[in-house]
Amino acid sequence: MTNVDLANIIFPDITKTIDDYKNMYPERELKEGQKVTRFAPSPTGFMHLGGFYQAIIDKVLAHNSDGIFYLRNEDTDQKREVKEAVALIMDTLNHYDIVPDEYEYEGNIVGNYGPYIQSERKEIYHTFIKYLIEIGRAYPCFCKKEELDEMRSKQEKYKARIGYYGSYAKCRKLSIDEMIEKIKNGEEYVIRFKSMGDNDKRFFFDDLVRGTLSLPENDIDIIIMKSNDKLPTYHFAHFVDDYLMHTTHVVRGEEWLSSVPVHIELFKAFGVKPPKYIHTPLIVKRDGDSVRKLSKRKDPEATMSYYKELGYPKEAVIESLMTIINSNYEEWHTANPDKTYLDFTYSPKKMSSSGGALYDLEKLNNISKNIISKFKADYLYEELSKWAKEYDNEFYEIITKYKEYTINILNIEREQKKPRKDYENYSSIKGLIWYMYDEYFNNDERTYDYQTITDKTEIKLILNTYFDKYFDVSDKDVWFDKIKALCDELGYASNMKDYKENPDKYKGNVADVSTVIRVAITTSSQTPDLYELLKLLGKERCLKRIDLI
Repeated sequence: MTNVDLANIIFPDITKTIDDYKNMYPERELKEGQKVTRFAPSPTGFMHLGGFYQAIIDKVLAHNSDGIFYLRNEDTDQKREVKEAVALIMDTLNHYDIVPDEYEYEGNIVGNYGPYIQSERKEIYHTFIKYLIEIGRAYPCFCKKEELDEMRSKQEKYKARIGYYGSYAKCRKLSIDEMIEKIKNGEEYVIRFKSMGDNDKRFFFDDLVRGTLSLPENDIDIIIMKSNDKLPTYHFAHFVDDYLMHTTHVVRGEEWLSSVPVHIELFKAFGVKPPKYIHTPLIVKRDGDSVRKLSKRKDPEATMSYYKELGYPKEAVIESLMTIINSNYEEWHTANPDKTYLDFTYSPKKMSSSGGALYDLEKLNNISKNIISKFKADYLYEELSKWAKEYDNEFYEIITKYKEYTINILNIEREQKKPRKDYENYSSIKGLIWYMYDEYFNNDERTYDYQTITDKTEIKLILNTYFDKYFDVSDKDVWFDKIKALCDELGYASNMKDYKENPDKYKGNVADVSTVIRVAITTSSQTPDLYELLKLLGKERCLKRIDLI
């Protein structure tokens, strides 16, 4: 019996050859310098911030070169697959306008190199595995879990490297006849890749982030096909798909660096050139005095749903990640404020090659505040409405009921040289403007902090005098003159300079009086422009609020 006989017994229904698939997936017609990138997530239930950060790099690389960015769902680990995950991945990419040029979704394939879902490519993988068996570079392994556990225990005991290699590769020593007999007897098996590497030897590998690395050759006979569902492992599927889809650049986390020797050997086994690799630093966060890896179990910000639920503008999330993708991005964007991240020329060499990429939520908040401050009030209202409709229905009902009024609220201190920057995301807006709506204000949960003037009789005197004699919002200068006149009548300094020169002469100053009015109608001493608030609320509504004190 020969290797070909063994291959035919294992894959009797595989009639195509790898040449057939080469013809089905011909070389892409690329111009000089065009790149083909892929975002290849595992559909396991949520989109990780680290995966999204890699998707941005994929998108920018392709866009920079007028190339192709495609989505491939790597679902060969069926035990971990979550059915809704593919929809979540597509929804996330669409939400952030990172739409792939090629993809597969709900049975619709866009692109000529699909299927783009790995579980639908089983026959292709089997064809490539069959070829490896035929040329003696793959074999069935019948080792049971107990045998593998015993082998691992011995390796740990003797402080040997962990893995199926050398003298530990028991089934590698079986004759073809023995393998065939075991298969005919119905023994369960996986398929392993027969490595020709020597772990004592090293080879040079060029990573586009870290430069040239010296790595040990692979000598482990990795599993390339599982026994239960006959699907390939990540290592093998990655090779076949990147080869047939003609990926030019693979962007993935630095945790995959240890797998490079395996992947390079797989490409060599088929005599094909591997793509270029960009191993990105892990996203880390500051935790007290230390820095640690962002954890999906500990850190809600690790998942992309966190940012959508809180209502961060998509531009802010992307901008915050671009600042850790390339060290010169912020400087570039400051010099090019009217351009988007897609206009930036990404360089792998300007990524952190040690210590991880530090992601800071405070920095995101600052970026987001700056971006929201530049939105037109109409646009901000529309974005706020979309967010509220999904995440705060009560607030949505109120702001849609008072649409123009809400737009005017959002426009306070907006269209000016230095716009106000107090909204860090859409979910924060309600907590900053709630007092402008009677539905929220007219309840028993109000608390007032008048700061300096605390005597209730004096507070009532200031408010009653102001609204009886001095309320005027026809013009901002007129309004302020009236406030100063109120101060003069009640014994407060209408000029701060006078107050600083002789504070004992006055009850307080114009700022103290303004604070009383501000707090009475809003409950807060920290609000946008008081004149604009009074103008929007109107005298009648203000009087009703004073009666509630």
